[in-house]
Amino acid sequence: MLRMIAGLLVVVAAALSFDGVFSAAAAATLGKPEPWQMVMQEPGTSLMRQVEDFHSFLLIIITLIVALVLGLLLVIILRFNSTANPIPSKITHNTLIEVVWTVVPIIILVAIAVPSFRLLYQQRLLPAADMTVKITGNKWYWSYEYPDHGGFSFDSNILSDEQADAKGEPRHLAVDNAMVIPVNKTVRVIVTASDVIHSWALPSYGQKVDAIPGRLNEDWFNVESAGVYYGQCSELCGKDHAFMPITVRAVSEQEFNAWAEKAKTAGIEEANKLIAQLPLERDKLAAAESAKSR
Repeated sequence: MLRMIAGLLVVVAAALSFDGVFSAAAAATLGKPEPWQMVMQEPGTSLMRQVEDFHSFLLIIITLIVALVLGLLLVIILRFNSTANPIPSKITHNTLIEVVWTVVPIIILVAIAVPSFRLLYQQRLLPAADMTVKITGNKWYWSYEYPDHGGFSFDSNILSDEQADAKGEPRHLAVDNAMVIPVNKTVRVIVTASDVIHSWALPSYGQKVDAIPGRLNEDWFNVESAGVYYGQCSELCGKDHAFMPITVRAVSEQEFNAWAEKAKTAGIEEANKLIAQLPLERDKLAAAESAKSR
């Protein structure tokens, strides 16, 4: 219900400000930004879905407050100007109004605080992890290590515009070696840096973890849908900060195990060839749904 109301508010805003913007945003694909996008990317985790619902809830509250204040201003302008009200009232105190404008904001803040604290608690409560990935930020690329799968590691560098276009991936977001994880598994990430402060951020997961030299930060996520998700370094880290993209490919558990075994025994390049040949579960489901609708 909250999403429907928030969606209506966004549609109204788009109609008033940018004609056709919302339609372009609605066509956004999973884990990837789109031109003129006004809404959030499709959530890839349940936590990010809760963040989006909370955002929609706040949007409704903010809209109602703005509408109320605007309405009061219009009433004051129209009813209490010097022409319509030449003899101004001398009332300087009203107990009821003062109680209302004190109690109502308190109720609104409590209504915001309760779901906010609940969401923060869920984000910071690390459940039992099915696997761990160590992420290291470098100038200006990412390194990934899989200690639970033989300890193999690899670097992830940005692709050139020509390489990204040839692979059909977005420019400045595509990498040569993507981080690969299984869907419906709790993945614990340990994040650090080797030189300066970076930040590993993935909008579809609701993730933003600072990578700090000499310190280990941890977070977790459980991806619900197979697909490719994109992010970027979100901490100014030097001249090539804008060229530190993040690509995460979520696949089925069987496909992940095959990829991890190949990476451990034959190297990341051979593992990437294997994963490129395996159809994603999301594509399978989409094909099955398309076949059913025919």
